[in-house]
Amino acid sequence: MGGVGYFGYWLGDELQNDVFDQNSAAAWKKTLAKQKEDISQVKQYSEEQIQALTVKIAELQARATRVDALGEHLVKVAKLDEGEFNFSEPPAVGGPEASDLYSAAYQVPVLTDVIDDLATRIEGREEQLTILESLLGSRKISNDTFIAGRPILKGWMSSRYGYRSDPFTGKMAWHEGVDFAGKEGSEIVSVAAGVVTWAGERYGYGQMVEINHGSGYSTRYGHSKEVLVKVGDIVKKGQVIAKMGSTGRSTGPHCHFEVHNNGKALDPAKFILRASK
Repeated sequence: MGGVGYFGYWLGDELQNDVFDQNSAAAWKKTLAKQKEDISQVKQYSEEQIQALTVKIAELQARATRVDALGEHLVKVAKLDEGEFNFSEPPAVGGPEASDLYSAAYQVPVLTDVIDDLATRIEGREEQLTILESLLGSRKISNDTFIAGRPILKGWMSSRYGYRSDPFTGKMAWHEGVDFAGKEGSEIVSVAAGVVTWAGERYGYGQMVEINHGSGYSTRYGHSKEVLVKVGDIVKKGQVIAKMGSTGRSTGPHCHFEVHNNGKALDPAKFILRASK
């Protein structure tokens, strides 16, 4: 009986070990399969994150390039010294090395947080530069339409604004502009930017150009030999619009120049003598 009992104990123990080994192997296989699945998911997530970061960095690089281009444009528009704002090079920075006390307290930021912060800063800079460009553009338009200077490049003032002796009748008559005498065919220029509203023959003026500069202001250039613009043309400040002549009611080559505001003739002298903006 003792031998039979021992054999039964041994057999039960061996069977239990076999069952344990089988269960352990199955458990390990299940654990390894789960780990492989987890690793695959982590790898896929990491690849997606890297791809997203790559796209984000490319977007930030493109926006930074646009900011640099806009900055360079504004430097030219504002006529700033090129050395004052150089957008083609990284900004110069520096400072003393931080002590270990502050260095130890510094925590490395998460990469995504750094990128998000950079994106926010670039967006703010883009908005600021866009507003600045708009303001500079408005200022430039205002400067271009500001009436100032002489309507000729060469010549002299031969008759002023106001009462004078009429060259044809000898009687006192009102003269609504000023006359600039010069060589026939010399250039007549616009004193401000604007839109041509008259270009051709007009009674008393001969061949005349009229330009609307906005805000109720307009200028007239009379007695031209040749008109070089047409109605509807947009002209720039200083652009040649006609050639000096003696057409119409004239005694010789000259440019009759008038300045009007809301239909009322003004003394052109104050516009001729004032400095451009």
